[in-house]
Amino acid sequence: MTEKNKKFWKFSGVAVLCLLSLFCAFSAGAYLSQNSNSFGELVQKEIGYFGMDKLNSASAITSDIDFNLYWKVWNTLKDNYVDKSKLDDQTLFYGALKGLVAAVGDPYTFFMDPKESQQYADDLAGTFEGIGAELGLKNEIITIISPLADMPAAKAGLKAGDQIFAINGTSTINMTVNEAVRQIRGPKDTAVTLTIFRQGEKDTKDYTITRGVIFVKSVKTEMRSDGLYLISISAFNDDTWGLFQEAVNDIGVKKPKGIILDLRNNPGGYLDTAVDMSSEWVESGPVVIEKFSETKQNKYLTTGSTKLKDIPTVVLINEGSASASEIVAGALQDTKKATIVGEKSFGKGSIQSLIDLEDGSSIKITIAKWLTPKGTSINDQGITPDQEVIMTAADVKAEKDPQLQKALDILNNKK
Repeated sequence: MTEKNKKFWKFSGVAVLCLLSLFCAFSAGAYLSQNSNSFGELVQKEIGYFGMDKLNSASAITSDIDFNLYWKVWNTLKDNYVDKSKLDDQTLFYGALKGLVAAVGDPYTFFMDPKESQQYADDLAGTFEGIGAELGLKNEIITIISPLADMPAAKAGLKAGDQIFAINGTSTINMTVNEAVRQIRGPKDTAVTLTIFRQGEKDTKDYTITRGVIFVKSVKTEMRSDGLYLISISAFNDDTWGLFQEAVNDIGVKKPKGIILDLRNNPGGYLDTAVDMSSEWVESGPVVIEKFSETKQNKYLTTGSTKLKDIPTVVLINEGSASASEIVAGALQDTKKATIVGEKSFGKGSIQSLIDLEDGSSIKITIAKWLTPKGTSINDQGITPDQEVIMTAADVKAEKDPQLQKALDILNNKK
């Protein structure tokens, strides 16, 4: 992760982190003094040792919580579980933390153990082993947000919006996105079978996919013979901003008559990259607005050199466009810097902060929802294109791209 991106992620989840610290302190403290009879005594014992005197009022527990109940459950499990030898204290502890964070009921707020944290870092770096598909939770069902182009999932025929009912025969009901990712991931040349339900079809279908090494260069460009410049962005990862700047410089040299920014099947990524990218078109004012509450908002103003502001632009989106890609599309739509073509986007209008913990684990916390420059909330609604063009199964089979063709027609001034 670059220093630029590290700097951006706000460590604003103080209240949640403090509660987590409190929980961890009690865990260690109760090991030393399991016979403590009162919540108050535990607090006093641990304040000095763990530095908890620094806790502020935001972390205060507002209801009568008896932490002895946690240890009663812990000890009952350790004493009575049939396969005691299979119980691992570290696994139990991380499981408890996952349950704590999951209790907020937000699919994008979750705890990751060290292994999962490393996998997440690999995702952002653009290199990992798996099937090459971004997953999300939509209508409480594990859903493919976007299959990455030329990766195993896409080659097997999976599409954005496909619902995963089972992984290797295990139902995904009540499964978290993080757990689904863990089960789908695996060494290259091994196989995973996904039971898929697709809207418009009557029955589910099994797809057996051979995993591979997923190495994704997030930005691809093409200077077309008709004078149009195509920029395809698959995700907002560690390499995206640098590659996009190379594209901007190339545009300055080649001077195309128009730009097509293809954000289809782009699941998102770094927010600051989305803001900086939008700023190459948006001259003034906010690019995106963070809404923390009804009374607290934060506007991210344009920051770029606006080198692309005078070049006619079309942005392509579909239901696989989510998060950071929706920020860019929404910003350019509201400021009338581009025409949006395609299908309504996914609708992930929330912002997460990644907080790294000392043992290599981490928490990803939803800290705000985002609004377009005009104040429109995108969460669960998505970006509605200016010109809707549906990509049908027949189009895909015939290797036709009516959405791209519409963009070409607009920029070539064809009806």
